[in-house]
Amino acid sequence: MTSDPVDSAAKARFTTRQWLIITLLCGAQFMLALDFSILSVALPVLGKDLGFALSDLQWVVTAFALPSGGLLLLFGRAADLYGRRNWFIAGMVLFTVASLAGGLAPSPGFLLAARAAQGVAAAMLTPAAMSLLTTNFAEGPQRDRALGINGALLSLGFLSGVVLGGVITDLTSWRVTLFISVPVGIAASIAAPVLIKESRNEETPKLDVLGAVTVTGGLLSVIYGITSAERNGWSSGMTLGALAAGAVLLVAFFAVESRVAAPLVDLGVLRRRTVSWGNTTGLITFAMMTGMVFLLTLYMQQVRGMTPLDAGFAFAALGVAAVLGGAFAARIIGRIGVHRALVYGLLLQAASTAALFFLDTEGGMPLLLLATATGGFGHLLAVVGYMITATSGLPDHEQGLATGLAYTGQQLGVTVGTPVLATVAASGMASAGGSGPAAVLNGVQGGLLTAAAVLLAAGLVAIAFLRPGRTASADASAGASTSAGERLAADAR
Repeated sequence: MTSDPVDSAAKARFTTRQWLIITLLCGAQFMLALDFSILSVALPVLGKDLGFALSDLQWVVTAFALPSGGLLLLFGRAADLYGRRNWFIAGMVLFTVASLAGGLAPSPGFLLAARAAQGVAAAMLTPAAMSLLTTNFAEGPQRDRALGINGALLSLGFLSGVVLGGVITDLTSWRVTLFISVPVGIAASIAAPVLIKESRNEETPKLDVLGAVTVTGGLLSVIYGITSAERNGWSSGMTLGALAAGAVLLVAFFAVESRVAAPLVDLGVLRRRTVSWGNTTGLITFAMMTGMVFLLTLYMQQVRGMTPLDAGFAFAALGVAAVLGGAFAARIIGRIGVHRALVYGLLLQAASTAALFFLDTEGGMPLLLLATATGGFGHLLAVVGYMITATSGLPDHEQGLATGLAYTGQQLGVTVGTPVLATVAASGMASAGGSGPAAVLNGVQGGLLTAAAVLLAAGLVAIAFLRPGRTASADASAGASTSAGERLAADAR
């Protein structure tokens, strides 16, 4: 039975204070997503200004991605133990200072250090902000709506960064793209202690140092291996060595966690189907979306001859649809449930990505706009569905861990999508015999079909392993009291 729309809408209403908290926490997430992508279009100008070698420009993005992904689990647990609000404020202050330093950078090394500091701050902010969001809004319609807004702003931030980076750099300077975070960070640092009560676990056991070292080292190695593959190739010694080291460290991490009294990650949480399979679907939807954006950027610039700025604006349909997906996700979930929303979102993203296969060297822009808009809506529906799935049914003292896991999967997805689909596209271009428009189109089409197939597989995974009845019984055997599906069913009744 589905819930009454009027009743669901009433339950989802926010007070003025809650709206301010939403603005603060979701605004922080928007800022982080914006800063992750805003320098991408400005890289050539930035490189010429500071004297970067062309082959080293990727480190402007990688320096941010490495710590922001590798430290998420550690800092998510630290927020649980030592105070989520304090951790959020500390991360915001660091991010503000690092943004200012990056904008003033006199040399490549200085900028890379500032970007790395931004990445560390992002790893502090993300799980703290998300666990504050889930602990300030009750599980059910209110939390679903809050997560929908957050998901929409995350996608909008990432896509706005691509557009604004070009506009700001053309009109002013690439340095301004970093300076715009400074006043936002100052305002958020002042507002946080006024609006949000401190939230931490009642017990604060000693932090699992060995677990922290192995999981952080493992994630950093995996992310470095993936990001280096785009430049060095998947068969290079550096790529394979980093991936192998990461795998060894992650295996060691699981061995450590099974033996310590107060583990960094409760393996019982990982055994929950909602956590393990939910985060798998989240990783895939993010990976294929970022990879698709990369492939379409190639198509628009190298096949259709569009400028970077025009290509950025062509993604406006995707951005608008993503915002609408986040805005309506809670209502859709209230009507059809989390499981169906997640499945439908993945399958909609898969179908729209497959439709882009029919792009050609002339025309096709209406298809691109319609398909990216449809995919953006499906993507946000899947994002909100997976975030609710991966964080529901867990007590407040594990919310930092749950959101840290969710955003680790997201960060891995953002990192792995482009190099994997770039490899597929490069293979297609090579088979077509060159780098002309027809060869690039062939490579892009191969990458898009691969993305569609992976998304279809994720939808089938959600159907097979995340059905409410199946997850409820599996979670009960792992010691969980209530599944996300059961909670939603209770709301509907």
